[in-house]
Amino acid sequence: MKIKLTFLTVLVYALAFVFSCTDKKQATNHEHGADEHATTDVMPADATAPHYQVNQHFQEQLAAAFSGYVALKDAFVATDAQQVKVKAEATRIALANVDMQLLTDEAHNDWMTYLSEIDLALKEIQATNDIEQQRIAFSPLSDSFYKSIKAFGLGGAVAYYEYCPMAFNNEGAYWLSNTDAVRNPYFGSKMLKCGSVQEILK
Repeated sequence: MKIKLTFLTVLVYALAFVFSCTDKKQATNHEHGADEHATTDVMPADATAPHYQVNQHFQEQLAAAFSGYVALKDAFVATDAQQVKVKAEATRIALANVDMQLLTDEAHNDWMTYLSEIDLALKEIQATNDIEQQRIAFSPLSDSFYKSIKAFGLGGAVAYYEYCPMAFNNEGAYWLSNTDAVRNPYFGSKMLKCGSVQEILK
């Protein structure tokens, strides 16, 4: 009986180690400067997104919209559905100030596509008070913001593309941040530091 109980105890700890994304590991990485920028085998939203040389004013306007996105992400980290709606609206206003006339040809067409996807996701976020439904819409929003920043740049600002493999029942999901510190918007305080930096966008 004692051997059987010992085996079960070991099995439980082993499963907990394999399937959990612990805050302790992430905290250790931050404290000791471990390499959190290593990529995984998971493909980003669009690894082949084009990169355009565009007007710096456009990049600065996109950077302002990205700041709105970061505030929205932080509201998700706080698991505050009402603030999520407020920050989503602020992000839409910032995006309305991005002058698409500063772009031409394929760059203009791509921005129109990304903007349409972003706006749709923001509207879906604002349409509900359910934080988990809001988080579902935040994932494609993050994917489209990633493609936009990848394509046009932020005029000197830096974005960190981060990934949590456990989001949405282990389907995984990405988000963007203005810092390499992992603060998970899909779990909030439940698993605040679950995730890693996949790419640095400049």
